[in-house]
Amino acid sequence: MKIYPVILSGGSGTRLWPLSRAVLPKQLLPLVSERTMLQDTALRLHGRAQMMAPLVVCGNEHRFLVAEQMREIGVAPLGILLEPVGRNTAPAVAAAAHYLRAIDADAVMLVLPADHVIDNVDAFYAAIEHACTMVDGGALATFGIVPTAPETGYGYIQSGKPAAAAHCYSVDRFVEKPDRAAAEGFVAAGNYYWNSGMFLFRADSYLKELQEYAPAIASATEAAVGKDYRDLDFCRLDEASFTACPSDSIDYAVMEHTRHAIVVPADIGWSDVGSWSALWEVQQQDAQGNATRGDVYLDDVSGSLVRAESRIVAVVGVKDVVVVETNDAVLVCHKDQVQRVKNIVEHLKTQQRTEHLHHTKVYRPWGCYEGIDIGERFQVKRITVNPGGKLSLQMHHHRAEHWIVVSGTARVTCGEQVTLLTENESTYIPIGTTHRLENPGKLPLHLIEVQSGSYLGEDDIVRLEDVYQRA
Repeated sequence: MKIYPVILSGGSGTRLWPLSRAVLPKQLLPLVSERTMLQDTALRLHGRAQMMAPLVVCGNEHRFLVAEQMREIGVAPLGILLEPVGRNTAPAVAAAAHYLRAIDADAVMLVLPADHVIDNVDAFYAAIEHACTMVDGGALATFGIVPTAPETGYGYIQSGKPAAAAHCYSVDRFVEKPDRAAAEGFVAAGNYYWNSGMFLFRADSYLKELQEYAPAIASATEAAVGKDYRDLDFCRLDEASFTACPSDSIDYAVMEHTRHAIVVPADIGWSDVGSWSALWEVQQQDAQGNATRGDVYLDDVSGSLVRAESRIVAVVGVKDVVVVETNDAVLVCHKDQVQRVKNIVEHLKTQQRTEHLHHTKVYRPWGCYEGIDIGERFQVKRITVNPGGKLSLQMHHHRAEHWIVVSGTARVTCGEQVTLLTENESTYIPIGTTHRLENPGKLPLHLIEVQSGSYLGEDDIVRLEDVYQRA
């Protein structure tokens, strides 16, 4: 049996602010290991028997980061499907099902969020093998995590009678996130499992049930895939069709209604890392129960998570706290209050601030830039252009730019003139002049950009030509 992993890499991970931002969400961050969560998910599948190359579903704004992170680990995806807008998991999986069925009429889909931790990979594959015995008969399998505590932050699945195959059970019901007393009762009952959001089923079986219980999603996603088109290495779903699709989760759209749902209990060391306290639980801790990362100094601290991204963070005489520092924000909260972090993000949105959207370092398909200083009518950035990277041919209506090469080689187009600049050389781009920056060398290009003018926003870019098709 061929199994096609479908990795869902949408979402913004607001409960892990200030590290997770809309432009760089948690699945694209190295939270648990030195690799990002997306990379860990892909490598968990890579090279395993029956496993085909993964199909990744993500938003348009993350496409180049997803492609680059897959390239870094040497995993060539079957495809990268781009959602024009977020429409929850049922449409995302439906689009993947239509896409896969066109490739393989018998495709079996293993649906996995990109941001989960699984410590016991062998047990995970054993659970997959159990589910495989049922899916050819039309079963839609979900993996129920054997609970280790009465967790109130997860939904639950109540199992029913044993199914035809060993280690598989019918599903009696799905339960929303319970209160503490109900969660304790679920754990004591022994037949309730955390809802992992991971599934295994045939593409045609899922689409058949979707057509019965959520036909609007089935038809809209079929149209979105039928009118898709290639954009470099990406597959763009038709925007009008997908935008018109109702937004719903797999559970609400299909699993709570179908008569073919089964649950496979999985004791696999799982976490969805849905909060800072959840991240603390899965990280290595010292003798005092502290999990740290970066330049951290602790004195009389216990049971805490402290993470420093850009400078030393010193914490003294506290316990059970979360301290997270980034270039432009610092979070301090008690571990019991981490669910309220999303309120901070909502506040930033209502105040029309940008700290929930992106970091001071912003990634682009050609490299990245980082804000160093900003004031009235000026802004300073540090720019890195990858070998072979090429910015768009562009112009600005409201700002001029000075470029100073720190290291590497820059090919600069300014109007009709093309020049090569090396270390300690500089150039000036007047307002309204067509220009482009390229790295023709084999080493990264580092330079300092000084912008000056009446308006310095990123939307003052008129792209005339772009190898990344953003023009």
